[in-house]
Amino acid sequence: MKLSPTLAGAALVVLSTMGFSVMHAMIQYLGKQGLHGFEIAFFRNLFGIVALTPIFIRYGLEPFRTTKIKLHFARGAVNAVAMLLFFYGITTGIALGLVQSLSFTAPLFTSLLAVLFLGEKMRAHRWTALAIGFLGTLVILRPGMSAIEPGAVYILLAAMMWGVAMTIIKRLTDTDSAITVSLYMVLMLTPISGIAAAFVWTWPTAEQFIWLAAIGVIGTFSQMAFAQAFRLADATAVLPFDFSKLFWSALLGWFFFAQVLDLWVWIGSVMIFAGGFYIAYRERKITGKSPPVREPARPV
Repeated sequence: MKLSPTLAGAALVVLSTMGFSVMHAMIQYLGKQGLHGFEIAFFRNLFGIVALTPIFIRYGLEPFRTTKIKLHFARGAVNAVAMLLFFYGITTGIALGLVQSLSFTAPLFTSLLAVLFLGEKMRAHRWTALAIGFLGTLVILRPGMSAIEPGAVYILLAAMMWGVAMTIIKRLTDTDSAITVSLYMVLMLTPISGIAAAFVWTWPTAEQFIWLAAIGVIGTFSQMAFAQAFRLADATAVLPFDFSKLFWSALLGWFFFAQVLDLWVWIGSVMIFAGGFYIAYRERKITGKSPPVREPARPV
């Protein structure tokens, strides 16, 4: 039985959210064992290159042709900061469900930055969606009413930096293919994260190397599944399934780390996700086509 493009896309999104959630649980597990988030990020990129070897073999040097090498370097630097913040935030012991909740803000930052720096028009509906989304962040963090976890600050900063990276990607993909953008990303993130990891380096054990390899492979293939989903189906049809990563993360956090999310996190998460989804919906309705989704809206 052959699935329709929409069903296949939805299945790939759910599969990718499961993969990312498992990867984040692995990161937190290794963090509890004493590995620094910077070092985990380095190995995620290193093993990610290994997983992408078939692309190098198939396309050779052709995907590296670009006229925007400086912009690729800028994207790589920003993306590296986002990933390092994200991985370090997870290793602080923050609830995995909270990680996912705050990562939903990345598309909101991207939309806002596109208005400020790319000259995109923002209508009242989109401003309202942004306001609801960012209000959801306040509902989750409740500043002044409860202590804000340091890990939450790192994740939110990572989402903001990822929004900057996505803004750069919008410029890059005007002329460069998605493969070119992805290859330059992994090739730049590996040495940058390696430099950061050198300052906190401890040699992983044999068992930890296995976990690190799993993180790199699962992260890479989850990213590819997510991207493929949006090539198969309309973004507004499959994007709602991305919310399932909150359920997977909450389940893994509860089962392995005894983490329980309070009601405010769930309410705020719905507000943030609704804001991001509505922005995608409005763009689909106004332009007649879905906004291009070339990479997952999370710094992984």
